[in-house]
Amino acid sequence: MLLVVDVGNSNIVLGIYDGGKLVMNWRVSTDTAKTSDEYAILFCELFRFSEIAINDIKDIILSSVVPVLTGVLEKLSLKYFHLKPYVIGPGIKTGMPIQYENPKEVGADRIVNAVAGFEKYKTSLIIVDFGTATTFDYVNRKGHYCGGAIAPGLMISTEALFQKASKLPRIDIAKPPSVIARNTVHSMQAGIFYGYVGLVDGIVNQMKSESREAPMVIATGGLARLIAPESKTIEKVEEYLTLEGLRILYHRNLDAQ
Repeated sequence: MLLVVDVGNSNIVLGIYDGGKLVMNWRVSTDTAKTSDEYAILFCELFRFSEIAINDIKDIILSSVVPVLTGVLEKLSLKYFHLKPYVIGPGIKTGMPIQYENPKEVGADRIVNAVAGFEKYKTSLIIVDFGTATTFDYVNRKGHYCGGAIAPGLMISTEALFQKASKLPRIDIAKPPSVIARNTVHSMQAGIFYGYVGLVDGIVNQMKSESREAPMVIATGGLARLIAPESKTIEKVEEYLTLEGLRILYHRNLDAQ
């Protein structure tokens, strides 16, 4: 079995693949204060409830946008799984040309998403990932990663509104009954929810205009299923896109050895 780990700024998503099938997945909060031993306890508890043993894991691949946790999880892998993990970064074969001015600046999760999306659809793509930041990544019809855009995520925007406006409460992100809201909570939800729908469609349409292609638009990330139904541009939601990308990259690098 293969353990895939996607470390984001807000959440760590773990998946276990048996061959090409995702048999188990979890989402836990990212905590930079935790040690490798503390994360090992957490991982072992998750495994215990799934009846999967540590010895069942034969390889690990890791994508991280939190540098301090990359080393922590590498140490965990070596100490508890007795496995040296594949880490997305320099030296990993992606099979995808990166047209960024400095390829090292591109977040690992963005490349992983691009690889997974193009492998599945074999066409030009815009990938919208609703994470701590909302990212928009463009892959052309040749399978080249061309670049993209980064916007503040929904949670960041909501929290900033609460912190900077003294009379506004902390709210849950949800679709309100109406955009013409009649109370403060619904008014905030209307601004955030419909504002992000507009942001997504605006950036996607501008990307389409600049690309001169007809890309397919897919969404991933924790809040994709909330925003996608109201968006006029998102065509599909791929909930496990990053995990699938890690599986694909594992096999590309395993085969290259």
